[in-house]
Amino acid sequence: MTDRDAAGWDDLARELDAWATDGRTAEFWWRDDDAADATPALDRLLDLRDALGVPLGLAVIPATARPPLAAALGAQDAIAPMQHGYAHANHRPPDAKKAELGADRESWDIARELAAGRGRMIDLFGDDGWLDVMVPPWNRIDPPVTALLPGLGYRGLSAFGPRRTEGAPEALHIVNTHVDIIDWHGARRFAGEVACLSAAVRHLRAKRGGTVDDAEPTGLLTHHLAHDDDCWAFTERFVRTTAAHCGACWCAPDDLFPEPA
Repeated sequence: MTDRDAAGWDDLARELDAWATDGRTAEFWWRDDDAADATPALDRLLDLRDALGVPLGLAVIPATARPPLAAALGAQDAIAPMQHGYAHANHRPPDAKKAELGADRESWDIARELAAGRGRMIDLFGDDGWLDVMVPPWNRIDPPVTALLPGLGYRGLSAFGPRRTEGAPEALHIVNTHVDIIDWHGARRFAGEVACLSAAVRHLRAKRGGTVDDAEPTGLLTHHLAHDDDCWAFTERFVRTTAAHCGACWCAPDDLFPEPA
């Protein structure tokens, strides 16, 4: 990222002002990954969501998910559990980028795991208590695996980066995230305001300029188990700042991944 690309809070405000001036609304949504159990970090996430009053998509790892997680979520209608692969297990060689849903495994093995994970989600949340949306671990999924999803009962897919729908099944709603607040390649802590705000402004500008799909909401990606205090503080300020602006709104995952007609 160059100095020219770097953005701060004032840049975010000016970008949202531009959306409002154009008579448009910049849409956002929030996804948090790696949920498996009721923990103090999950409690903090739920408390923050309550305070902010915006919907949340929660990616759950089915192989390790425990009943206390479902009990903690209770009847919170504003939280939509999604399936986070199967076991968040890497099946790639040590020198390759990690992936659970890569095409380097037999399709049958992947389909069997995802079906088992789907069954576990139903056990925990019931038939209608979660979204049939696949969130691939490490945000990586190869096209042949994507092609399996509708036949396995999934209506949505959420990874990272501006969405590209070429070659994807028509029945699959794709809505990605774009602002990852963790520096995974460095200290594995908060990535910093400049990095996070630059990512948000970059996606908003690209949408407004028509170089990426302007119908895709800008996605905030958090990982409650990995948060330091700076992560929590940024998340709160980012959501409050955008939610209070007349040129922005926050979307519910249920609306982004509608049931088939």
